[in-house]
Amino acid sequence: MLTTRNGDNLRARPMSAYSAQLENAVYFLTDLASNKDDEVARWPNVCLAFADTKAQKYLSVAGTAEVQNDREKIRELWATPAKAWWDNPDDPSIRILKVTPSSAEYWDSPGTIISYIKMAAAAITNSKPDMGDNAEVTL
Repeated sequence: MLTTRNGDNLRARPMSAYSAQLENAVYFLTDLASNKDDEVARWPNVCLAFADTKAQKYLSVAGTAEVQNDREKIRELWATPAKAWWDNPDDPSIRILKVTPSSAEYWDSPGTIISYIKMAAAAITNSKPDMGDNAEVTL
């Protein structure tokens, strides 16, 4: 999920992310007519959220976003999900949304059944359950 600011409100939407670790960036393909591009231009701080609910793993990434018109990068990132929105990578309305991460937080929890058992045991024993690993990282 990509969360942007829209005035006093926050707005989240699912998008396909392309991670580029060596570039310290996460890329998205976006459309020139998209409201999110205007939101990013005014308020570049964004939040990305990723979840693997079956494995109980979660990641939140804060960063700064910018809209780019790098045609070579668009062709490099072009993949099957993009075909749902555009006919080809040369569509002039495609833009890149580049997010440069500044911090991240992750949660790695035990499976759902084990989590429920740990929460029930904690409630009975009046203690806090061990719900797995959690850490913040400044990038």
